[in-house]
Amino acid sequence: MPRKGKKYREALAKIDRIKRYDVKDALSLVLETSYANFDESVDVAFRLGVNPRHADQMVRGISRCSF
Repeated sequence: MPRKGKKYREALAKIDRIKRYDVKDALSLVLETSYANFDESVDVAFRLGVNPRHADQMVRGISRCSF
């Protein structure tokens, strides 16, 4: 099994896998631990607890954010 790279191990050491991060802290952690030479993307999923079969509970949209 191949070993992980030095930058990967450094980034992994900064993350607590048990802790739940709020959005602001998670985004700052993503920016801090990125080491790629290209623009990375982040996918986020939210559980909203709505029923899409009801017309008044429809949720649509997309948000793009750049730092």
